[in-house]
Amino acid sequence: MSEKSIDNTKKKNSVRKCIVWMLILILVPATLIVSWKYGNRRYYLTSVLVIVYSILAFVISFESRKPQAREIVTIAVMSALSVAARAAFAMVPFFKPSTAIIMITGIAMGPEAGFLTGAACALVSNFLFGQGPWTPWQMFAYGIAGVIMGALAKTGVVSEKKKLLTSVIGFVCVMLIVGPILDTCSLFTMSTEISKVSVTGIYMAGIPVNAVHSAATFLTLLLFCRPLAEKLERIKIKYGMMDGEQ
Repeated sequence: MSEKSIDNTKKKNSVRKCIVWMLILILVPATLIVSWKYGNRRYYLTSVLVIVYSILAFVISFESRKPQAREIVTIAVMSALSVAARAAFAMVPFFKPSTAIIMITGIAMGPEAGFLTGAACALVSNFLFGQGPWTPWQMFAYGIAGVIMGALAKTGVVSEKKKLLTSVIGFVCVMLIVGPILDTCSLFTMSTEISKVSVTGIYMAGIPVNAVHSAATFLTLLLFCRPLAEKLERIKIKYGMMDGEQ
């Protein structure tokens, strides 16, 4: 391959990555804010848009081919597993192992797959727990968990072999990022007035909730990160999945 072709490929990859990150980190939050500005009445439309952005990010992440059916099926299975994990612990307040499963998907299959799994988990599981203006925010929060761990896995910071470090980072991620995003959802969807008092009250009340959520994530990653990630890795190798992912 010539030097010019290599440069063109790098430029295309850079453009592709920029589009993916703009979809996830700019367009999704902007859509949530617009939905809130209109009184959260269009939360079904907002949820559909978040799923569309997730799918676009996943497809764009492939260089020269469309995702194979088995790749979509694998992500669907992981989404179903995360939904089942959330439903199984519904009787334990705020204990959500589902976030850890989303993170494992991101670690094994990339940040785009992690975001898609998280968004799908929130949307589908809320058919059991109840849809509402909080659904798109949960889709974003759970999706970001997959994105963060997937991005860290690409740099080698987390992996199934570093299960204790990965579990600790998962705990911190939920406590400092995922949890506060869900608290922001409560601020925008439940508060009649956004003030210093309401902001302080909601975020302080969210600390114990986020602590339980973080503990569930830590324990699930510690126990299941390695076996689940290794199984996903074997599937990827056996079927040549994600070959076009950059």
